[in-house]
Amino acid sequence: MTDTDWAEGPLSRFRLIKAVLGPLLRVLFRPQIEGAERIPGSGPVILAGNHLTFIDSMILPLVIRRQAFFLGKDEYVTGKSLKGRLMAWFFTGVGMIPVDRDGGRGGVAALMTGNRVLEEGRVFAIYPEGTRSPDGRLYRGRTGIARLALMTGAPVVPFAMIGTDEVQPGGKGLPKIGGGRRITVRFGEPLDFSRYEGMDRDRYVLRAVTDEVMSDVMRLSGQEYVDIYATKAKAA
Repeated sequence: MTDTDWAEGPLSRFRLIKAVLGPLLRVLFRPQIEGAERIPGSGPVILAGNHLTFIDSMILPLVIRRQAFFLGKDEYVTGKSLKGRLMAWFFTGVGMIPVDRDGGRGGVAALMTGNRVLEEGRVFAIYPEGTRSPDGRLYRGRTGIARLALMTGAPVVPFAMIGTDEVQPGGKGLPKIGGGRRITVRFGEPLDFSRYEGMDRDRYVLRAVTDEVMSDVMRLSGQEYVDIYATKAKAA
């Protein structure tokens, strides 16, 4: 995918996907959307939230009005099977930008990509934990979210995915339907960090900004907070 491809975005495909899958989503999972009007209708915006399971990245684009761009593993778009091609069509259609995050420069590439999306005045969605929660708790956020906010001046809208881990436990297999399971996506008030302008290289400021974002995510989600990185918890 070229820079022009992701910068412009396959908007017509995005609208088609929303038109087809949006109603299906509402029928199957009866999602409750709270505070979506808090997402600014124009200009650069960072959406920052928790990450419980694989389908978070399928649900989020379908419940907001604007198209959000987000990073995803390049393996999601490189499959040659029918399933792989369908995944590639869906994820690139809803705004996923494939990045090799396992490489040595994965973090730099992610930061540069997010910065360019925001400079285009678009919406960039990010999971500050950096990976899915291993146990449903909320883990320490990585400071890339803070660096992006301070570099671009974009407001940060915190959000919480609730119940997606019950619909798809473990992040694998087909989502479970019925049984009283219900998904809630809750958005908080935009956070303005303009008071820290020019301080995007101060590690104490970056940590303070990240912790403020994660505090709002915790309040919205109701999750227990763990002050270590999720990757460390997974490796233990």
